[in-house]
Amino acid sequence: MGHEHEHIHSHSANKKTLTLSLIIIGLFMIAEVIGGLLTNSLALLADAGHMFSDAVSLFIALIAFTFSDKAANYGKTYGYKRFEILAAVLNGATLIFISVYIMYEAFERFQHPKQILSSGMLFIALLGLLVNILVAGIMQRGSDIKNNLNLRAAYQHVLSDMFGSLGAVIASLLIMFFGWTWADPAASVIVALLVLRSGYLVTKSSIHVLMEGTPTNVEIDKVIENILETDGIRSIHDFHVWTITSGLNALTCHAVVDKEMNVSESEIILHQLEEKLKRLNIHHLAIQLETPAHPHDDSLLCCTEN
Repeated sequence: MGHEHEHIHSHSANKKTLTLSLIIIGLFMIAEVIGGLLTNSLALLADAGHMFSDAVSLFIALIAFTFSDKAANYGKTYGYKRFEILAAVLNGATLIFISVYIMYEAFERFQHPKQILSSGMLFIALLGLLVNILVAGIMQRGSDIKNNLNLRAAYQHVLSDMFGSLGAVIASLLIMFFGWTWADPAASVIVALLVLRSGYLVTKSSIHVLMEGTPTNVEIDKVIENILETDGIRSIHDFHVWTITSGLNALTCHAVVDKEMNVSESEIILHQLEEKLKRLNIHHLAIQLETPAHPHDDSLLCCTEN
């Protein structure tokens, strides 16, 4: 009950943090678009484009939290918790697309430089940097970034945008003091590379979850060791560990026990395993107990056939 209460409290805090961050990012994004057009700065427009992706990322994260609250049903026995992972994939793909577009625009600017109002660019870039620092701080203090893939995706957006604003500040100073107009598209390329890296990492992590890969915070060897050292268990097979959604890892396996046992004895073993594996980041457990007489494959992992 305590774990459930903690989860609900964390969920509520995450939604409040995302809502506040979305409002701040959304308002400044509009200001940065206007500033980029007035100053003719690609670096600012690139940063505004990245801020737009931040806003989309935060909005999708909010929708994901709303959907994940929906109860399970016969059609979706795990509920809608996986929507959060789908949202993270979309966030990562958005970052990759934006990075490619920014690099294309930067290439055009290198060939055809444009006059830039460096003082206005500097003011807006500095303001953007402060806004990103503020939002990153809000997200870090008010949400569960470490254990939530979708929040981590949104946070990566904001961090990348922070570096983008810093790049725009440096570019505006170089233009202001040295007249180096190429610094504007150069800063845009740096932003694009940062965005591309974030998009790749988020997409890779999300696809790993969708492919039901082993959770990164689960040490398989320790999990197997803890199961096998439990009194009464001789061996295990059909072993699977995967992530349902952020902060919810599941395990299923078949366990061969020493002898035929009654329901009370089997419940004692299962309760012991639940307590032990909870400490190893396994939150949902389903173990089928079998006697040695039950036909089974001796291999640990299940070999399924189409």
